[in-house]
Amino acid sequence: MSQPVLKLHNASIFQRESLILSDVSLTINKGEFVYLIGKTGSGKSSFMKTLYGDLPLQQGEGTIVDYDLATLKEKQIPFLRRKLGVVFQDFKLLNDRTVKENLKFVLKATGWKDHSQMDTKIDEVLDKVGMKTKGFKYPYQLSGGEQQRVAIARALLNDPELILADEPTGNLDPQTSVEVMGVLQEINKNGNTILMATHDYALLLKYPSKTLKCDGNKIFEVVQKTI
Repeated sequence: MSQPVLKLHNASIFQRESLILSDVSLTINKGEFVYLIGKTGSGKSSFMKTLYGDLPLQQGEGTIVDYDLATLKEKQIPFLRRKLGVVFQDFKLLNDRTVKENLKFVLKATGWKDHSQMDTKIDEVLDKVGMKTKGFKYPYQLSGGEQQRVAIARALLNDPELILADEPTGNLDPQTSVEVMGVLQEINKNGNTILMATHDYALLLKYPSKTLKCDGNKIFEVVQKTI
C-alpha cells in the first residue's frame, strides 16, 4: 500500500494577505518523483515555502512527513526540516568554508556530535553525487553544476523522507542541467521521494514523470503530452 509523504486537502496558500493558490488537494507517495511546473509568478515558490514552513498554511488541511502544516509551531520547523532535504536554485553554500565544512556545519546545526560519524556521513553523501574528491575545495572553486551537486549532497545529510528541489537547474546550462538531473534520478531510484519545481520543459521530456501544474491559482496533475 502506498505511503503518503505529502497530503493536502482543500489547502489555500497565502503570501501575507494575498491568496496565491486555492483548494489544493494532492498526494505524493513515498518513492515518487514529481515535477511542479508553471509560469514565473504562478505560485510554485510560495507552495514550496509552505511545505518547508516558511509560510504558514492558513486554510485547509496538510501533512508533510507526519507534520501537520495547519498547526505547525515555529519551534517545530527545525525538526520538520531535518526530515526534508531542500535544494535551492542559488545553491546557498558558505563561500568561506570548504565543501566538507559546509556539510559539517549543517550536521552540527541538526544535532550531530560525533566527528567520526560526521566525516563518514559527509563522505557517503559526496560519493552519491560524484563529489567525493572535491571535499577540500571552496564553493567559489567549483563550477555551477558542482556547487549544485554539493547542495544536493547537503540535502541528503539527514536521510530525508522528502526532497524539495526548487528550480535546481535554474542557474545551469543545458548540459549541466542534464548531469544534475541524472544525479537526482539516481537518488530517486535509491528510494528518496523528490518534488522538483522547474520551468525547464526539456528535462520533463527527457525524464518524464508525474507532473503537477500551477496555473490560475490552482494546482492540478497534467499528462505530459498536454504540457
